[in-house]
Amino acid sequence: MKKKRSLFLLLGVLALLLIIYFALQAWNTRQEEKSEEESNVQVTDIDPDDITALRFDIGNGEMELEKEDGTWYYTPDRDFPLAQSYPEDMTEALGQITADRELSDGDELSDYGLEEPVYTVEVTQSDGTVTNIYFGNTTGDYYYVTVDDTGVVYTVSTTVTEDLNYTLDDMAQLDDYPSIGSGNLVREVITQNGETTTYDSENEDQEEDIAAVAGGLGAVTLSEAADYSVADEDLAGFGLDEDTRITVEATYTQDDEEKVLTLYLGDEDGDGNRYVMINDSRIVYLISTEVCNNILNVE
Repeated sequence: MKKKRSLFLLLGVLALLLIIYFALQAWNTRQEEKSEEESNVQVTDIDPDDITALRFDIGNGEMELEKEDGTWYYTPDRDFPLAQSYPEDMTEALGQITADRELSDGDELSDYGLEEPVYTVEVTQSDGTVTNIYFGNTTGDYYYVTVDDTGVVYTVSTTVTEDLNYTLDDMAQLDDYPSIGSGNLVREVITQNGETTTYDSENEDQEEDIAAVAGGLGAVTLSEAADYSVADEDLAGFGLDEDTRITVEATYTQDDEEKVLTLYLGDEDGDGNRYVMINDSRIVYLISTEVCNNILNVE
C-alpha cells in the first residue's frame, strides 16, 4: 500500500510540474508577443493600394514611378516595360514601415544624418497627399528615419530599402521565349534582301540544316537589352528597319499546336552581338553573333 501511495504521490507531483511548465511556457509566449508589439512602432500607415506615385534615389539613379488605372509606369518613359511586381513590393514596404524604437529626448536631426538625409523617398497618395520619408545615418542594422517635418526620429531596419534597391534594367519585364529544338521545329523561313530560304523538317535532305538552325533558336536567351522601347525612327540605327533587317519565321509545335516565332536580326554591335527583336515587341535585345549565325545557318 505504501508503494502505491508513493507512486500516486509522484504522479501527482509530476502532473503539477507539467502544469507549471506549460503555464510558464504560455506566459513567456505572451510576454514575447507583448514585447514584440511594443517594439514595433508604426512609422508609416498608408494603404499600399492608395499609393499612386513613388520618387526616390537610393544610389541607382533617380527613380520615378506612377500608377494609372491600376498599372504602374516608369514616369520618364511610359513605354518602358516595367514589371509590376517591383512597384507593388515597394508600396507594400513603404506603406507599412515599422521601427524598432522611437527615440525620445533625442539630439538634433543633424546628429542622425537627417538634416541632409542620405536618401529621401517621396510617396504620393491618390488624394494628392505627399509623404516624405528621410533616411539618415546607420547604426548597426538600422537607419535613423524621420517622416515629413515631424522631427520624430526612429530606428528602422536597413532591410526596408531592399525593395527599392533595383536599377531600371532590373525592373524590366522582358519577353518570354519559347522552347525550340530539332524535336519540335517544323520549319524556318529566312527573308533577306528580298530572297527567301526555307528549312523544312519534312525535307530529308535538310536534316543537318534543321538541326543547325534549331540549335541556334534553342540557344537564344533574352537577358540583355540595348533599348527597351525603341522608336520607329531609331530602328535604322540598329539595322532593324524593314529595308535592312533579316526576318526569321520559325514554325514550331507546342502542346500539339503549331505556333510561329518571328525574329528580326539587325546589325552587329561590335562586341560579338547582334541587335534582335522578337515578334511585335519594342525591346531591342543583344544576342551573340554566333547564335545568330546558327539561326541563319551560316559559318
